[in-house]
Parts: sequence; structure tokens; C-alpha cells
Amino acid sequence: MIDVEELWENGPTGQLAATTDGRIVVANATLASWLGVSSETLCGRQITDLFTVGGRIHFETHLAPMLTMSGRLDEISVELLSADGSRRPVFLSANVKTGDDGRPALLRLAISDARERRSYERALLNERQRAESERARTQALANTLRRSLLPPSLSVPDGLTAATHYQPSVQDIGGDFYDLFPLSRNTSGFFLGDVCGKGPKAAAITSLMRYTMRTAAVVNPDPITVLHRLNSVLGQETDDETPSFCTVVFGTLTHSNGGFAVRLASGGHPPPLLLEHSGEASYLDITGGMAVGLTDRPTFVDSSLWLAPGDTMLLYSDGLTEALVGDGTRRFDDDGALRRFATTVAPTTVDVLIDEIRELLSGFGAGVEDDTAVLALGVPA
Repeated sequence: MIDVEELWENGPTGQLAATTDGRIVVANATLASWLGVSSETLCGRQITDLFTVGGRIHFETHLAPMLTMSGRLDEISVELLSADGSRRPVFLSANVKTGDDGRPALLRLAISDARERRSYERALLNERQRAESERARTQALANTLRRSLLPPSLSVPDGLTAATHYQPSVQDIGGDFYDLFPLSRNTSGFFLGDVCGKGPKAAAITSLMRYTMRTAAVVNPDPITVLHRLNSVLGQETDDETPSFCTVVFGTLTHSNGGFAVRLASGGHPPPLLLEHSGEASYLDITGGMAVGLTDRPTFVDSSLWLAPGDTMLLYSDGLTEALVGDGTRRFDDDGALRRFATTVAPTTVDVLIDEIRELLSGFGAGVEDDTAVLALGVPA
């Protein structure tokens, strides 16, 4: 036979009943033992006497009115104050017994020990804070590494203007890279590329590509030759499990007669856009080149043009053209939107063009899923 009285006195939770004004009528032995007193000494005391100062204020200003209005409380977190001054975190549940006239007659409270749960919550919070701190540290390292992969500043020759924008992916370290650097008194080299993949290996390949092209261009600035030498170096970094390759446009600019003679070659990269002083915008015909590092016998495509006063050339990575728009199933440049965009702003300066692209990318929001690098080179009108 179940001993109801023993179950009440020594159950796993503290139990008490109180009048509607909060004065304790009866309390069980479990609650009394938590408080370090006898059950008899609890009778006649106010419920709020059991709590810490913060718990008393919370009960009087919030919990008691809630209990009166709704007739119940469910697992409210408070702290009991024991006779020795120690605190015990608990969860408080309560309901109201009504009399025959339908008016509140008695308050019934059940109090559960929350020490283990609090300990678990603290451990969980500490682990979350540790993970967030580690994530922040990793992000800071990634940002530092990204910055190290880009030139600290472009070496812009006299008679040319240049501007860039780089928008990193939020997911991982990417492999977009660009540069503009001197080769001789009248000639400069430039490139913009994108290494396949993300993470530390992509970052290492990115750094290798940048310095390889700089070095190769000093020996022989012919764009096709530079890409072949880049291909040879990248081939030495490739293994069967994780092939390394990149797409890139490399070119030279030679100052002459108020403009620049441009020679460039493409290794599978999206073609640059030429925004002419006449207001026309068109792609340069360098399609057909293979990505660098795919094979030991690649085919690259070269082209030449004259960059006249008022002309601007735009190089970009596929983070711009493949940004998701609309309902997220269509890419920005699926229907030639980039050329139409360029036509609306041509003729323009490099600074205005980069500002317009920055605003365009901002409008894509989360649709920009990959690193995006853009490099604009222009001749002042």
C-alpha cells in the first residue's frame, strides 16, 4: 500500500501550500532539508522568505501577478536561500486551488532542484563561448591570410588609373588574386585569377601563382609564355587526389602616344570587358583558353588592343557573374546582364566603375557565394 504521507514528505521535489497572500501553511521535509530548517519553522513564513533578494523581487513583481491571472506557473528559475547562507538554484512550478465560490483558496508549489541542470547549462555556455572565441580567432586568421594574398597596393604607371574591389566569401579562404606591377620604364604587368577550391591549400596555391607570374614576366613578359611557365610550376603542385588548377588573365601594358598598348592571354578565365570612351561595352575575344594546371600541354589564347583615353578595361572573377539573383536559381550573368550593366555606365572612370560594382554586389546580398575580385584599368579622358 502506498504511503501517501511519506511520499509527500520525502519525494524528490520540495512541496508547500500557502494562503493566497503567500503565507506558508505546510511544507514537506525535502524542502526543509534543502533550506537547513525544520518543516515546522517554515509554517507561517512568507513564500518570498525562502528566496534570495533577487528572487523575492521577481516573485512579488512578476510571478505572483502571473499566478493570480493565469492560475499557474511552469518551471520558473529562482534561487533558494538556505539557513547557512548558501544558494540552491531551483525551478518553481505552481497552481491555484479554487474554492466552491470559484475564488482562489490555496497556492500549491512544487520546487525542483536545478543544480545539475545549471551545471550542465554553464558547461554548455562555456563550450559555446569557447567555440565562438575559436571561430573568431579562426576568422581573424583567415582575414589576415586573405589580406596577405593581395598586393598591399597597386603600382600604377603614369598615364593610367586603376581601382580594385575584393569581397571575400564568408564560408572559407578563397583563391582570388590580382596585381599590377612594373616590368620596365614604360611597361607594366597585370593579372587577375581564381584558384580552384578553398581553404589553406587554395591560399598556398594563390600565393604561389602571384609570385610565379611576377617572376616569369620579368624573364619574358610575353603573356602566353608567362602562362606556360605558370602551368609548369602548378603541375609540380598537383597530385591525383587533389588536382590544383586556376583560371587567370595575364597581360602587359605599354605606355605610348597618350594611351596603352595591351597584350594579354587567358587561361580559361572569363573575358575582360572593354568600356570605350564612345559608350560601347564589349568583351575581348580571348575565349578558348584552357585553365592553368589541367594538363602538361595546355592551349592558351592571346589578344591585343589599344586602351585609348577615356577607355576602361574591367577584369573580374566568377564570384560576380555567378552570384545568385531572383529566387536563387538564376545566376547574374546567365543572360548577359554584366555587359548590359557595363553599357549603362560607359564611358566611366575606374573609381566610378568599381563603386557601381560594389553597390551591385551589395544588392545581391547572400547571393554572392564565392570570393569576388574586380580590377579596373583606365586611361583618363
